[in-house]
Amino acid sequence: MEASGPGTCGGGAETRGSEGRLAPESRVHFRVTRFIMEAGVKLGMRSIPIATACTIYHKFFCEINLDAYDPYLVAMSSLYLAGKVEEQHLRTRDIINVSNRYFHPGSDPLELDSRFWEIRDSIVQCELLVLRVLRFQVSFQHPHKYLLHYLVSLKNWLNRYSWQRTPVSVTAWALLQDSYHGGLCLRFRAQHIAVAVIHLALQAYGVEVPAEAEAEKPWWQVFSEDLTKPTIDNIVSDLIQIYTMDTEIP
Repeated sequence: MEASGPGTCGGGAETRGSEGRLAPESRVHFRVTRFIMEAGVKLGMRSIPIATACTIYHKFFCEINLDAYDPYLVAMSSLYLAGKVEEQHLRTRDIINVSNRYFHPGSDPLELDSRFWEIRDSIVQCELLVLRVLRFQVSFQHPHKYLLHYLVSLKNWLNRYSWQRTPVSVTAWALLQDSYHGGLCLRFRAQHIAVAVIHLALQAYGVEVPAEAEAEKPWWQVFSEDLTKPTIDNIVSDLIQIYTMDTEIP
């Protein structure tokens, strides 16, 4: 496991209380990252910029107490900043209108009045705050490119029938996207997350990699030599907790 933040940065098992229920902070972060993902889709953002926005959000609240700033304002600024970082620039007006529609379904776009300009100024000022808190380190290595290469290799290993009859690839991509509801992106290496979501997808459909029993090393270690089974188990455990969150949060 690769820790990249202070204390309990990135969440995980420690986000639950003594009775096994979600801590209030985890509930908030889950809801807000869901907002980032839904708003990002409505804004036409690609998967990498959305992942960057979620990572910026999680990393910011690794450094700053949740009570200090409005998490949804930080989320809107994270979307705006991620668009710049990943060269998919967004207009603040679009972010504001999509966010307003998210919180008030069916509402009309905001007029260009004093309230609109207050929200816009807040997003811009919050963006500067986020940059300072993160010391302008807002470029991240995401698991997406590794997952793509690993899936291509795995497809060539498996027989065509096994690959076509089970949606391993689609499931692995969905698991990776959902992982950004939590802080896995900060706690584990990108290569390790990519392998872990494939591992979980294969287990979900009962698909076995050919000749794994006779091989000198497990298939996942071929992709990442420094990866260990306990690390995979930790990532999978955190992923399962994310889906548990989804059932607990209304």
